Amino acid sequence: MGLNDVLSADRVHIGFFGMRNAGKSSVVNAVTGQDLSVVSPIAGTTTDSVKKAMELLPIGPVVIIDTPGLDDEGELGLLRVEAAKKAMAQINLAVLVADATAGLREGDRELLKDFEEKKIPCVLVYNKKDLLENTDSLLSSGNMHKEGSDVPDKEPVASPGVKTVYTSALTGEGIHELKEALGDFARAVPKKENYLVVDLLNPGDVVILVTPIDESAPKGRMILPQQQVMRELLDYHYFFMTCQETELKDAIAKLSVKPKMVITDSQVFEKVAKDTPDDVLLTSFSILMSRYKGGLKAQILGAKKLSEIKDGDKILISEGCTHHRQCKDIGTVKMPGWIEEYTKAKPVYEFTSGGDFSEDLSDVALVVHCGGCMLNEAQMKSRVLAAKEAGVPMVNYGIAIAAMHGILKRSLEALPEMRALIE
Repeated sequence: MGLNDVLSADRVHIGFFGMRNAGKSSVVNAVTGQDLSVVSPIAGTTTDSVKKAMELLPIGPVVIIDTPGLDDEGELGLLRVEAAKKAMAQINLAVLVADATAGLREGDRELLKDFEEKKIPCVLVYNKKDLLENTDSLLSSGNMHKEGSDVPDKEPVASPGVKTVYTSALTGEGIHELKEALGDFARAVPKKENYLVVDLLNPGDVVILVTPIDESAPKGRMILPQQQVMRELLDYHYFFMTCQETELKDAIAKLSVKPKMVITDSQVFEKVAKDTPDDVLLTSFSILMSRYKGGLKAQILGAKKLSEIKDGDKILISEGCTHHRQCKDIGTVKMPGWIEEYTKAKPVYEFTSGGDFSEDLSDVALVVHCGGCMLNEAQMKSRVLAAKEAGVPMVNYGIAIAAMHGILKRSLEALPEMRALIE
């Protein structure tokens, strides 16, 4: 499987973490074989997370993330540390780079604890091996450090899933072993077949895709969930027809067979529901994407909170992508309008997009989130978990719109185990 065969959001995300001047960026460059990150002897050279989609053998398509040092100082340094911590929500594998001449520091130990709590597999890399004295004897004795250092023995961390590798980014020693260790972790991750829609269909079924073209749609392009559904249907040899919401009735009438399912952009859920025959399954790209990324069950249960919103309640509306806001933007304009029409209340709103997601949800009554097509599964599940741990209900765009227009059960007919949650 090549780089172009896997969307960035579906690739293995590998994050490199550590303290300043441990040689983290040098290790990244050595592993990737590219000058991905700027390196220098000056502490804090990496000032923001650097991401690169690439092919990394023996794993395959990956996204490499090089993060700022987690011991950065000052007001700007704290912002860099915050950016590095946010990267944890994106990764499938972690590489903690420690300076072999200094040993594990308190910050390193805290990182290892964070990875263990978040159940993120980790490789611990002792870099700068070339600076150690009597390297061979130290290795054979299991005492890979200078006298006075607090580096433990060969396997310095008792936490399960942590492997130790000794490297020199300068000479290249140990880099092959590090790449093999990353490959071992990637191969150990259970591979599951994950589908958007074809597992809900039978051979010969016909699907209609309703894709309205509005002010927010990029000219000449389809949005990612629509592209992905189309490609999956093509890959598995299903017939489908694409139309706008105003053409749905004509599209159904022109088909010689009854469609099995109509999949719509959530923004036109209400009209499409009216024009879709009762014996045809109906759902949205957003609901399918939430199912694909994980967290659909929690988001269905979160829909109940919509009917309980009161004046002054804070609602966080979050999107995984960044785009130019239009006058009829779904997140900042349409969604608040639908909520206020449905609840007859005047809540207050907070909006986030891209990699930003509020860590403090203590004053939030409800999180309303997009389908997450631009987020990987780890990021989406991290956000769902954050809301759960804060005791804050979370609902998906498609589910929220369906619930507010009285068609939630209808939109889940293709997913009976999910529909049962609200019956």
